[in-house]
Formats: sequence, C-alpha cells, structure tokens
Amino acid sequence: MAYQGVLTKMETEFLQPVEYYLVFENEFLNMNQLLHKSITIEFVKYQCLNCGLNKPIYRQGFDRQCFFEVPQAADWIMRPELSTAHLNKEDRDLTFEKKVQLQPHIVYLANSSNVKVGVTRKQQIPTRWIDQGAHEAIEIVEVPNRYLAGITEVALKDYVADKTNWRKMLKNDVEDEDLVQWREQLKQYIPDEAKDYFIENNTETNIEFPVYKYPVKPKSLNIVKQQQYTGNLVGIKGQYLIFEDDTVFNVRANEGLVVRITVN
Repeated sequence: MAYQGVLTKMETEFLQPVEYYLVFENEFLNMNQLLHKSITIEFVKYQCLNCGLNKPIYRQGFDRQCFFEVPQAADWIMRPELSTAHLNKEDRDLTFEKKVQLQPHIVYLANSSNVKVGVTRKQQIPTRWIDQGAHEAIEIVEVPNRYLAGITEVALKDYVADKTNWRKMLKNDVEDEDLVQWREQLKQYIPDEAKDYFIENNTETNIEFPVYKYPVKPKSLNIVKQQQYTGNLVGIKGQYLIFEDDTVFNVRANEGLVVRITVN
C-alpha cells in the first residue's frame, strides 16, 4: 500500500511508548504500526509549506523567498530573546507575533544526549520534549511571554548546554540525570525579571520511545539526493525514523518534501 503527501513533523501522542502519526492532506499513517516492516520512501517533488510551489526547500519547510518573508521563520522563532511583541513592536507580522509570543512559555531542562535548556510554549509540553528525543525533562520557569523565556534561556546557556547531539541521542548513549537537582543548581542564574516565575515543586517527566534497535553508527538519509530508499523500520525517536541498517531519516528536517511511502 502506498501513501503520498508533503512531509511535516510527525504528530505524537504521549503514551508509553509514544505513538507517532505521519499526517498527509487526505490520510495519515500510524508509524508505530509500521515497525518491523519494510517501507520504501521515494522523493516526488518539493512543496513549500507557505506558497505550495515546487521550489527547492531552503529551511523549515519553506523555499528561500518565503523563508525570509513569513513570520513563522523569523529570527525570534529560533532566538526567543529577540521577541518584541510585548513592546507592541512588529518584526514581520505583529498580529501573528502577539498570538505566539504573548502566551505562557516554559523554560525547561531536557535530557536527550545531555542535559540542555530550552524554551517552548506551555501548550507544547510534552510535545517539544518528544520531538527532541528526550527521555526525561522538567519545567523550571513558566513566564507570560516569549521574551522573558528567551532571556532566561540565554542566561542559563552559560551553565548548561542548549543543543542536542543527535547521533548520541539516537544511539541511546545517554545517562539518567537528577533534573530536580539541576533545576536547583541553576536557580541562582535566572534573570531578576524571571525569578518570580521559578517553579519550586515539580517532578521529572519520563518518556519512552518505540525503539527495538538503536543504530550503532547512524547514517542520515538524504532522500532528495538518493531519490529512493527501502529499509526495515526498527524504531522512532524524536522526529527520526530508525532503520535496521543504521540509516536514520529526520522527518522534521525534510518538511516541505512530497514523498511516496510504500509499505512492502
């Protein structure tokens, strides 16, 4: 059976283990049901997530022109400390920016390849942690806007990582950490503007992923270059599909590509 559509990040359901869904325009696949099956992925064309045109994807699912125009790809998305909606100051689209920036945000610690600090909207918990492949995470600050979360993250980056090593995460070469202890150690470095929002009493969230075999030497699949790939699906972690031959496919990094997936 074959399915075709434009890739967007897999939707998830927080169960133990996590359930994954690949959602196309007119159908969806429960990816957990494809574990232990041979599937073929074929590149069909590009389809920008904004304009819908068949133009090479530049970043985040957008072609080059759209990437530098749409508010969903503005600098404050990746660098929340650049948010300005709380000042009533527009970057690309103030209505959109107010909608996204002026809502509760969480500064968190997550352990995927190592303990890292991150920022996400409150409504994206625990989805954000799942997407990063974190097996444990904890909220440390809840603030009313994205700017306060951003400056808190910047302050804490001097004392804890802010990036995930994707290879280490996929190999499951990780150790359990006491995130409550990490939270207490980092409390002193929270900026004055955000100190009142520190979360005193909470516990770690633990996440289990549907992985039956972790790759020893992960090899990233470039489906545009290779055009077609067939492999036995043995796991899903973060936004990666993991195959028996150590090939891994980052669904989120390939947003905006139209693919055909055949269950062999």
